[in-house]
Amino acid sequence: MWTKQNGHVVRETCSFGTTTAELLRLQDWLLAWECSHAALESTGGYWKPVYNIPEGQVEILLVNARHVKNVPGRKTAVGDAEWLADLLRHRLLCASFVPPCGQRELRDLTRQRSNLVRERAAVVNRLQKVLEDANIKLASVATDVLAVSERAMLEAIVGGETDPTVLAKLACGRLRDKHEELEQALTGRVRDHHRFLLETHLRRIDFLDEQIEQFNQRIVSHIEQLSPAPAQVTSPDPATVPATASEKPALSWNNAIELLDTIPGIDRQLAEVLIAGIGIDMGRSPSEHHLSSRAGVAPGDNESVGKRRSGKTTPGNPPLRKALVQAAHAARRKNDCYLGAQYHRLAARRGKKRATLAVVHSILVIAYQVLSRQEPYQGLGGNYFDERKRESVANRLVRRLEKPGCRVALEMQPNSTGSAAAT
Repeated sequence: MWTKQNGHVVRETCSFGTTTAELLRLQDWLLAWECSHAALESTGGYWKPVYNIPEGQVEILLVNARHVKNVPGRKTAVGDAEWLADLLRHRLLCASFVPPCGQRELRDLTRQRSNLVRERAAVVNRLQKVLEDANIKLASVATDVLAVSERAMLEAIVGGETDPTVLAKLACGRLRDKHEELEQALTGRVRDHHRFLLETHLRRIDFLDEQIEQFNQRIVSHIEQLSPAPAQVTSPDPATVPATASEKPALSWNNAIELLDTIPGIDRQLAEVLIAGIGIDMGRSPSEHHLSSRAGVAPGDNESVGKRRSGKTTPGNPPLRKALVQAAHAARRKNDCYLGAQYHRLAARRGKKRATLAVVHSILVIAYQVLSRQEPYQGLGGNYFDERKRESVANRLVRRLEKPGCRVALEMQPNSTGSAAAT
């Protein structure tokens, strides 16, 4: 669809298949008509083959189907195509963000690794279920049923060993101190049926461990390919360097992972998932609020006639949100950490789920600032909220001590910063 100089709109309709040959014919058809822009609905994963073929030749706008609904009762394939073309012609389409090819490949690798980790956890749960069915209470004594000692015991059980004393002697390290408890836990009724299931689950876990390690190596090598090698340059004379040369160099993928690793609750694997989801160029998002909304961790807007109905978060990016929730659960357990203090402060008043989501939002905001400034994270400390309102905290603690009948006398002493401290 295009507009002539006299304002007349010309429509050309043609149907194509979804095979590679048909999509190449679609690309030739678009180039023959000198089409510079095209619109495409994002329907599951079916848009990817159509998007990949003309990518680089024609600028394709991937749009949300909910945002471009046609008039009800006039729903046809040709009608939808004409409606998209008309909206595109009037510049009324809001394109979804499609990351570059390298980032899309990294996103596929990290998501598949996460699926393998979840599958491994499911197999471990099934193995534990078999042990419970065989009256083996190994999990009640040992923390990890797949550690070195526990794995040796399981292999011995699969091999036919039933004597709990012999099995308990396979313990090593601190687990040796629980010899009597191990003998009681390893006394069960193991049949050939249980041995077959245990052996199957152990072999499956070994296979998944091998697959996860292969994906780890593949992700590391892919990030190395995305990160350019540092150029060997000599240090210039400071007197000859212009004022604009003090700008920071472009951020590499490896540096981005190292910066994200400084945030509490985020390790290298979670950092890889984060950069696969948000990238390293924070210039695509005008602010951290836009990035939070795109990830689905920002409050939604549902207001009418001055009444706020709901603040439920948007769907956003589910894999990215899961990784951020995992980071939030790890951060809230750290001592002397701002994120942990934020969680405990909100959980008492708003509940654990809302407190976790607030920490998730804070982690993403911190990641945005860390990547934008290219500076490691510097926390505010676990006593940030207490230091912000010291007198209120002191008064609250005094009232709490006075309830049982205690008499409290406060003496305010100046600290090193010149403010008052309660003793």
